[in-house]
Formats: sequence, C-alpha cells, structure tokens
Amino acid sequence: MYASWLLVSALGATSALAAPVLPDIKLAPSIDTVTEYFNMLATTIKNSKPGPAPVCDISKATLPAGAKGLNPPTAGFKLKHIALGRGTQNYTCDTTKPDEAPKAAGAVATLFDASCVVTAFPDLARSLGKVSMQFNLTSAESASKLNPSNLAISGRHYFTGPSTPFFDLDVTPKKLGHANCAKDGATPAPADAPKGQKGEPAVPWLKLTTISGATGNLREVYRVETVGGSAPATCQGLPASFTVQYAAQYWFYEGKA
Repeated sequence: MYASWLLVSALGATSALAAPVLPDIKLAPSIDTVTEYFNMLATTIKNSKPGPAPVCDISKATLPAGAKGLNPPTAGFKLKHIALGRGTQNYTCDTTKPDEAPKAAGAVATLFDASCVVTAFPDLARSLGKVSMQFNLTSAESASKLNPSNLAISGRHYFTGPSTPFFDLDVTPKKLGHANCAKDGATPAPADAPKGQKGEPAVPWLKLTTISGATGNLREVYRVETVGGSAPATCQGLPASFTVQYAAQYWFYEGKA
C-alpha cells in the first residue's frame, strides 16, 4: 500500500507539466535524467516500510538548504501549500540594441499540488522540476490533473504588472487564496541547479511578500528548487519578446496580519 501510494504520487514528475496557453514543444527526453529519477524512485520504494500511506503533515516540511540566503519565514507564519510550477519566464529585447541584456517581463505557470510528495519524500521531490523539463508540454494538461499521477492543479501564476507576481490558488474547491506579491529578497540558485531545455541556468530563488488585497491569509511565498528559466546574456539574434521554459517549487505561508 505504501509503495503503491509513493509510485502513483511520484510519477507526476515524469509527465509533461504545462503553463496556460502554451504550444506543444517537441523535445526528446534526456534518458540520463529520466533514468536517474526512476532509479531514485525504485530505491525509495525498496527502502520504504510496509504499511499504510504516510500522513500528509505539511507542518513537517522545511525549506531547502539553498533558501538560507533568503530571510526566513516570519515567526508565527505556517506553511499552507507547496506547488510545483511549470511554465515560462518571459523577456523582451530592444532589437536595435543587440548588446543589451534582455529585460524580464514576468512569468506564466500552472501550479500543481506537490504538498504531500515534498513533505514525505523531500529528496525525491527535488528532482520533480528537473524531470518535468524533459517532456513535451501540452496545453490540454493545464486543464485537469497531471496524468498519470494524483498531482492535481492547485493554481495559476502570472503577473498583473511589470513587477507584480500574482498567485491564484482559488482555482480548486479548496479555495486557498490569491495574492499579488512584492519581492523581499533573492539569492542565486545553487551551482548544481538543473539547467533548462537548452542549457539555460536556473533562475534565482526568491522570497516574496503579499501586498494589500491578499486572501486566504497568504503572507509569504518562496520560489525554490528552480530549473532553467534564465535569459541569454545579450539580445543578440533574439526577437522583441521571447520565453524560456522553467520549473520551480512555490512554498506558500499563511499568517494573521
């Protein structure tokens, strides 16, 4: 029972994850990455003890070590939700100035409920984003559960202004809340963070704080375990706007104002 629960839960990382309204991407999976993941999954199942499925106690989850470069969660705030985000980081270029660096223009992602997998199997969870980058993206998968697993969609992420990330966790009956956010701090992704589909470095890890209008007592959001998403150093040969595929874990904390 325990092993079968783990297999069904963890298989979510081996399917394509999609952001809204993204075209299909034809990408050959990296056999090494997929093999590494399934070897880790097999080892975890082998070492697991027989018995009922583990209790999903999200209060036991702790932020990854790489988040030490960010301010810690505010005292008294509680972890409410962990999502695996899969989508694009968006950029613009002045095509008349090819030597300039691209400018960030927000992001778009679908959020999948990864609370239980991250809580029960943190080592395995670290590979979720990396594996998700190895498969084709299909717009159809942004409309329901992440097949063939039980990782259901839990929200959407996009920007409501040039520098205002927005998270909508009210897309399911759970109604976890929604919030515009402001950046509290950033730290570089670890040196060994997985790269993107074309070798792009991982975008930084972030701490965000919610601003006026947030619901569900959402107060702080961390972006960690990033994969890919960074723009090239210059705009040389790039169009006026472009996107870079990325994945990340988002940790949502709640608390009273």
